[in-house]
Amino acid sequence: MAPTTKEGQRAELHKTIWRIANDLRGSVDGWDFKSYVLGMLFYRFISENLTAYLNSHERSAGNHSFDYAAISDQEAEFGRKDTVEEKGFYILPSQLFANVRKASKDNENLNETLDAVFKAIEGSAVGADSEDDIKGLFADVDVNSAKLGNSVPLRNQKLRKLLDAIGDLNLGSFEDNTIDLFGDAYEYLMQMYAADAGKSGGEYYTPQEVSEMLARITVVGKTEVNKVYDPAVGSGSLLLKFQKILGPGKVRQGFYGQEINLTTYNLARINMFLHDVPYEQFNLAHGDTLMHPAHLDDEPFEAIVSNPPYSIKWEGNSNQLLVNDSRFAPAGVLAPQSKADLAFTMHILSALAVNGTAAIVEFPGVLYRGGAEQKIRQYLIDNNFVESVIQLPPDLFFGTTIATCIIVLKKSKTENDVLFIDASREFKRVGNKNKLTPDSQQHILDTFVARKNVAHLAKLVRNEDIAANGYNIAVSSYVEQEDTREVVDITELNAEIARIVARQAELRTAIDEIVANLESAR
Repeated sequence: MAPTTKEGQRAELHKTIWRIANDLRGSVDGWDFKSYVLGMLFYRFISENLTAYLNSHERSAGNHSFDYAAISDQEAEFGRKDTVEEKGFYILPSQLFANVRKASKDNENLNETLDAVFKAIEGSAVGADSEDDIKGLFADVDVNSAKLGNSVPLRNQKLRKLLDAIGDLNLGSFEDNTIDLFGDAYEYLMQMYAADAGKSGGEYYTPQEVSEMLARITVVGKTEVNKVYDPAVGSGSLLLKFQKILGPGKVRQGFYGQEINLTTYNLARINMFLHDVPYEQFNLAHGDTLMHPAHLDDEPFEAIVSNPPYSIKWEGNSNQLLVNDSRFAPAGVLAPQSKADLAFTMHILSALAVNGTAAIVEFPGVLYRGGAEQKIRQYLIDNNFVESVIQLPPDLFFGTTIATCIIVLKKSKTENDVLFIDASREFKRVGNKNKLTPDSQQHILDTFVARKNVAHLAKLVRNEDIAANGYNIAVSSYVEQEDTREVVDITELNAEIARIVARQAELRTAIDEIVANLESAR
C-alpha cells in the first residue's frame, strides 16, 4: 500500500533512494557515484518538465490528445527555437528519459546513446541566452568510464539498472504540481553522499536545518528581497532555502553564486533546475571568488548567506593587487595567507546592500585569534557592522565535529552593540550527528529578533566593551554558561557523614559482641 501523507511519501522516497545507491554503487566510490545518480535524476526531471510544458501548451490550444513523447523527432523540430527561448533547452522525443529507458533493454549501444543525448541537450542551448546555464551539466556523467565496468556490456548493464531505478522513483507528475519531490530527492542524495564522503562531502553540503536558519536570519521582517547571493555556493542548497521560506517569486531578481570546484558548480546548477528555478532566474559562476569575483556588476545583494571553506590558503598580502582591492582595503590589512576565512567575510560585506543582512558560518578561531584577524575584527566592530554572533552546537556538519558559529553583518545598524547568543545546547542527537530541531531554530531566531539579555543565553555588549576586550568576539567571553552541577548542602552532607560514622560504630560494637560470645562458647 502506497503512503498517502507527504511525510510518508518522503520517507518511502528516501528508502528507495538509499536502496538504489547501495544496489548500484558497487565498485564506484559513493561520492563519485553521486554524479551518476544525480545526473540521471536531472535527465528524468528535464525530460518530464519539458514534456509537461509542451503538452500543456498544445492542449490549451485545442489539441487535447497531444503527447509530445509520442510524436516524431521530425515533427518536434518545428518547436525547437521557441521552446529553447522559453525553457532554455530542448530534447527531441526519441531522446526523452522515458523513451530511452523503454528502448534500453534491446540497446547494445546504450552508453553511446546516452552520451549523444546528453551532448544534444547541452548543444540545444548553444547560442541561446541559457547557454552558460546548460553548458557542462552532464560533464560528470561519464557513461564510458571504467568505474561503471571494465567492458561496454557491463557498463550498459549498470546504466540500464540506473535508468530503471531512477525511472521507478515515485516523484509524482508535473500536472499534479508535485515536482518538489525532485528537489527533495536531490537534497536527500546530497546529504546521504556528504555523510558518506566525510570531509570532501561536507565542504559541498550544508545541513538543511543550518541552511534554513541562515536564510531566516537574513530575511527577518521581510516578505521578499531583491537578490540573494552565496560566494561559496557549493551545491546551491543555501540559496534555495529563500524560495522555501519566502515562497516562489519572492526573490525578485534571482539567485547569484560562485563556486571554485567544477563538479560542485555543475551540481549547483542542476539543483536550481530540480527546484524548478527558471534559467533566467539564477546566475551561478565557476571560479575563485576571492581572486576572480564574478558578480561585482550584480552587487549589491539584499541577502547573503554562506558557509565558506574553513581556513583555506589564499594569496593574501603576497599579491599587491589584493592589498588595494576595494573589497579588502578598508580594513587596512588582509586575512592571513594560511586562513582566508575573514577574506570571505570582507568580500561579503563589500557585496552587501545598505538595507541587507548577511549570515556567515565561521570557523571559531576567527572570533579570537590575534594579528591580522584581530585588526579585521576591529574594523568590523569600530564601523558597527556586526549585528550578532551565534555560537552553534558541535558536530552539526559533515566531516567535522567542531562547534562553528554564525556572524551576522549589517550596514544600517542603529545601535552600537553586538548580540551574542549561546546556542551550543540547541540540538538533538540524531544518528551520529547533532541536529538543529525546528524548535531550536525558532528559539534562536526569537532570541535574535528580541535582542535582549537572557541569562546563560544572550548578551548585548557595547562595541566599546568589545574593543576593551581586545576585539574578542567569542560568545563564551560574554555569555556565562549555566552551572548545571548539582548544588551540595555542606551542612547536610556533614550531618549525613556523621550519621554514617555513628552507624559504623554501632555495627562494629555489635560484631565485636557476637565474636566475643562465640569465643566464650567454645
